[in-house]
Order: sequence, then structure tokens, then C-alpha cells
Amino acid sequence: MATTVPKLRPSLRSSSPGTGYERDLWLQGAEFIVGIDEVGKGAWAGPLTVGAVVIPRDRRIYKVRDSKQLTPAEREGMADRIKDWAVSWAVGHASAAECDDLGMSDAQRLATRRALADLSVDPSHALLDGNWDFVDTIDTTTIVKGDTKSLSIAAASIIAKVTRDALMAAESEMFPWYSFDANKGYPCHRHRAALRILGPTTIHRRTWVYMRDLGWDGIIECREQSEPLSLF
Repeated sequence: MATTVPKLRPSLRSSSPGTGYERDLWLQGAEFIVGIDEVGKGAWAGPLTVGAVVIPRDRRIYKVRDSKQLTPAEREGMADRIKDWAVSWAVGHASAAECDDLGMSDAQRLATRRALADLSVDPSHALLDGNWDFVDTIDTTTIVKGDTKSLSIAAASIIAKVTRDALMAAESEMFPWYSFDANKGYPCHRHRAALRILGPTTIHRRTWVYMRDLGWDGIIECREQSEPLSLF
């Protein structure tokens, strides 16, 4: 059964990403072009996630926008449609431990290589959001605010965001005190309070600057968390 996507809000109707960058590359002979976007770079916990989407030349899709512009319900509905529509799509992750061990730049490269390796086609060119080229295997074009300009990148941003949000919601069942289902591992008052009381979980990035101010004694909390602890 086809996924029903909520009607676009009026404020989003004039902000549709296009296929201009893709068309230029198709005309130059690139058969498969992959849009790439990441999520989780600024989080305190959870993976860094990279989405990769190869869009078709002859079939359009509507209501795709930069994932940050969409509500969770809109993103989830669009993610299902993108997966059915795309030539190929994939997601790659770098774990919190890998972010610590490698540093963010190399962790982002690693997650990207994993996403590209899982595609069912071999793209010859990548379109990246931003101005930093973190793809080391194929030719790339960087596009500032690319998730609002390129349909491939916008689609990748939705796939990455929905996938990572689902992972963090699952982690919230294991670690309910940190409210990962709400904050997705990003900074907020409740997240900081849980860290100060309990210390980091196994999915926290332990070399990040925020760790310096916690007064944590280095003991990892691994207790069964059958009921959320009231922090306030």
C-alpha cells in the first residue's frame, strides 16, 4: 500500500529542490549520480549517519524537501516514497566509538564509504551538501545549502535523518533516562542532567568537549534500566 504523505504546508511549496545539477552531469555522460548528506555530526551520543540516494532520470517525485524543513511525520512518509522511487539508496554509520577513535572528519569519510559500498549501482559522481569534500572514492561537486537545491541531496538528507532518528528511539528504550527518543543524542537540558547524574552511556562520544564539565568519575553505568529515573 502506498504511503500517504501529509499535504505540504504553504511555507514549503516554493522551496522545492531541483535537478539542475543532476541534469548537467547527465549531459556530461555521468550515468549514476549520488546525492549525499549526513546527520548526527553535532550530537553527543549515537552514530554519525550518512545517507546516499541515486535518483532516476525519467521519474519525478514531489514533496521532497530538506529534512530540516519537514516534520517527523512528513519525513517518515517521504522516506518510504524515496526508497520505492530511487534507483538505489543506502545508509552508512560511524559509531560513537569510531567518532572518538578516528575524529569527526575520518569518521564521516568512513560512514560515507560504507553508504556508497551498499548501493546497488556504482555512481560516477557525488553531489554533497556544504563546501567540504569528504568523499574519497569518486568525483564530487560540493553545493552550499545543497539540501535545498539538489533533489538527490534532499532525498539523502531525509533517508539519513529518518534512519538515525529510528536508531536513537531504539536506544532510548535501553537508556530511558537520557530521552534519546526526543533529543536524538543532541544537547538539551534533560540530556545534560542525565549525564551529570549517571555519566555517559556506551553510545556517548567520550572525547567531546562537553565531557570536560561533567565531573564524571569514569565509571560506566550499565545497570538494567527498567524504569526511568526522575531527574527533576
